[in-house]
Amino acid sequence: MKLPILFAALAALALPLPAAAQLQDGTPLVTATTYTVSSKILGGDRKVTVRLPAGYGEEPEVTFPVVYLLDGGPEQDFEHIAGIAQSRDMNGSFDRFILVGIESVNRRHELSPIARDPKVYEEALGAMPGGAPDYRRFLTLELKPLVEKTFRTNGHDAIMGESLAGLFVVETLLKQPELFDDYIAISPSLWWEEMKYGKQAAEYFANHPAGKRRLYLTTANEGDWHREGAERLVDALRHHAPEGLTWTFVDAGKSETHGTLYHPMALDAFRALYGTPSREYKNYPLVGGPAITERTPEEQALLDSECTRENSTPMTPEAAERGREGLYYKCLLLDLGPTPREGTLGQ
Repeated sequence: MKLPILFAALAALALPLPAAAQLQDGTPLVTATTYTVSSKILGGDRKVTVRLPAGYGEEPEVTFPVVYLLDGGPEQDFEHIAGIAQSRDMNGSFDRFILVGIESVNRRHELSPIARDPKVYEEALGAMPGGAPDYRRFLTLELKPLVEKTFRTNGHDAIMGESLAGLFVVETLLKQPELFDDYIAISPSLWWEEMKYGKQAAEYFANHPAGKRRLYLTTANEGDWHREGAERLVDALRHHAPEGLTWTFVDAGKSETHGTLYHPMALDAFRALYGTPSREYKNYPLVGGPAITERTPEEQALLDSECTRENSTPMTPEAAERGREGLYYKCLLLDLGPTPREGTLGQ
């Protein structure tokens, strides 16, 4: 082909398609619903976005846990966390839940604890700190009752947040632990007030009411008081965690930054807290598996049994791969994702 002809052909490829051939009349993909909640405590309206799990409408007798997502507005963290929740529908690696995203309006005020010298924080952050107590009252007295009245919840609730919202999660666990069952604190800003909450965690734990609770804690490659504050909290958990509080600490400092941590660790948190059992099956000969033979009565009995967390064997995918021949049709609770550095969750 001569060059002028070639150039003309390439130019033709770049021309827009005729109007009749272009995509038209698309259907919006709806993954959630945003409501406006009027709050007397916060003195204004808040957008609350709710994603219902797959099958919610078809299973009217089933109730679900709720994950409350801080900084969960439609233009904040809701969509990417909702995408992780949707991934469960494809791989079944964790239980279904109702996701409730709460929009932040002035997060540096709303989610921050009271400070001894608020002017220092106002100058550095551009907002007066100290809104956390009112925000917890909003959750306790207004939002949670509204969600429970509107949707089929099962009474098991989690709160989730990153950075300053992660600090709110930790402070809530320490000061009002009965408010939630699960606490997901991703890279919490535990530098606050010269690591106050890490330093004083043991004192808070000593006064915790009875009850079962779980904490998922993770940090990235943050330095200075951000990291040290988290390590002080881990030390308090290691030596003074109250009975009934199980926890896990995932150190992602070698692989993630403060800006990249949230998405992969949110998936890990859901798997760690709500992981579902799976079953080991034989591969077909086509991909190198054993010859398929008639199942033995023992194998059929395993296959006919229901997999639950109670009758499943915990192990890593690596261990399952190495011992596959002895695991066919057995129920496994796989430890997916990064390996926790320490903790008591799952013990």
